[in-house]
Amino acid sequence: MDVNALLDHIPEIDLIDDMELKQKVMAVFDAALSAGGWSLEDLHDMPFTLLITPCPMNMIEHIRGVTQVSYRSYQVFDELYKERNPLEKDILVAGALLHDIGKLVEYRRDKEGRFCQSTLGGLLRHPFSGVGLCYRFGLDGRILNAIAYHSKEGNLNKRTPEGKVIFHADFINFEPFHT
Repeated sequence: MDVNALLDHIPEIDLIDDMELKQKVMAVFDAALSAGGWSLEDLHDMPFTLLITPCPMNMIEHIRGVTQVSYRSYQVFDELYKERNPLEKDILVAGALLHDIGKLVEYRRDKEGRFCQSTLGGLLRHPFSGVGLCYRFGLDGRILNAIAYHSKEGNLNKRTPEGKVIFHADFINFEPFHT
């Protein structure tokens, strides 16, 4: 994958300071795109959810929106709580960037070119396929927690501080559009 192209589409990746983590995040994007048979450009057409028709934002916009809300939450916590800030920025940003990565294998196009659920998506929701994609690259367990529990699957499980922020950032970028 062309790293510069990925950064052009999702510049928030550069918010990650840890170079090894940044490379792993980009590798996960590459693997997920390949596994789903998508290009970066396809993500501009892909709806971020199949629950809203027509969907008001694409996958790129949603990933960026969740990441920006998460990062700005980190900034507010850092300003107000300083050394008591419970959030680790790189873990938070990586989790936000990858929270919906499983949708790249949960979705497919039908014969008419419409986005729909894939066979795998019918068996396994994106939080779980997302964890599977990320686990291959040795991502920190706190990132896996945020991905696994960013949706309703996490309601009965313990979320990390970063996972809690991503959970709320995701719904902030969903609920206002879902009437």
